Amino acid sequence: MIRNNLMRAITYAANKHRDQVRKVDKTPFIAHPYRVAMLLQEHDCDAEIVIAALLHDTVEDTDCTFEELEHLFGKRVKTYVDYVTELDKHIPWKERKEHSIKSFKSVPYDVKLLIAADKIDNLQSMIDLEMVHGEAMWHNFVGSREEQVWYYQEIFTSITDNLSDEEWHPLFYLFQALLEKFQEGDVSQH
Repeated sequence: MIRNNLMRAITYAANKHRDQVRKVDKTPFIAHPYRVAMLLQEHDCDAEIVIAALLHDTVEDTDCTFEELEHLFGKRVKTYVDYVTELDKHIPWKERKEHSIKSFKSVPYDVKLLIAADKIDNLQSMIDLEMVHGEAMWHNFVGSREEQVWYYQEIFTSITDNLSDEEWHPLFYLFQALLEKFQEGDVSQH
């Protein structure tokens, strides 16, 4: 059953994100949720959080609804996606980000892992793209580089602040290491 849901989620996400591309390098958008899901799978995370990773941008960036996700993948997957879905894009960037930062403080542990994997992939992508395109890549983003540094630092703090030492998952250490690399400044200069 889990394998069937995983296969359905792969197909569903690919169809929903079919015509979308990533900023700057224009790679197919679906590569992002696939990488996030693979990262969670590699760290032996629960199958439903891996499925949620595949679907985590569907409601935010496509015509998918929470009702549709619940019908197709169950309440738990729908709830995981709901936790990580940003407010309406018509709301200003900073306001949306502040809302996410605040709400991520109280999400379940599995959702913190999903958030970490998502941000790890985003940070790695930005670091790689900045090495190729330099400062010019930031013209493709709503938030400036400095605002992105602020946002990722605050997200990291939000999801790790109240964790005990025993709760520090390897994904949190990876997030921390990439964040430090990103904070160093324009990586194309190194």
